Amino acid sequence: MLTALLVMTGLALLLGAVLGYASIKFKVEGDPLVEKIDAILPQTQCGQCGFPGCKPYAEAIAREEAEINQCPPGGDEGVRKLAELLGKDFKPLNAEHGTPKPKSVAIIDEPTCIGCTLCIQACPVDAILGAPKQMHTILAAECTGCELCVAPCPVDCISMIEIQPDISTWKWQYPIYQIKSV
Repeated sequence: MLTALLVMTGLALLLGAVLGYASIKFKVEGDPLVEKIDAILPQTQCGQCGFPGCKPYAEAIAREEAEINQCPPGGDEGVRKLAELLGKDFKPLNAEHGTPKPKSVAIIDEPTCIGCTLCIQACPVDAILGAPKQMHTILAAECTGCELCVAPCPVDCISMIEIQPDISTWKWQYPIYQIKSV
């Protein structure tokens, strides 16, 4: 029995070492340009640009298969940053893909919700919690305001509420930590 344990431990260590070496030796590097483009995009994953998310859109821009002005949530500011990064001329936002809107968050009228789960399936960032035939709710901190959950709702219990800018939501990249006085 002890011999079997030692053999299994030895094999596990050997295979772990081989896998560790292989992960370093055969590491696939991502395109740094794609990462820079993706960092500029708003990460709403809304699909308004014609791609299933921000990363595929960034990849298409890097391959020059998509224009830099297809992202309504990014607005003109996003287009300017992309143009600067890529050394291209600024183009106004393409209206075919939508217009910029104020930042908003989805809200579910919970008593009206029938628990169909269609909104959960539509949400690209998993910001909706619920179970079949049970009330659903939105995690406001996770919601990107993409509006993809609104259309599939059969009882129209989802609405978009504009986020009013205040000290906690105004262009901050990180949450504000309140300091309590002693």
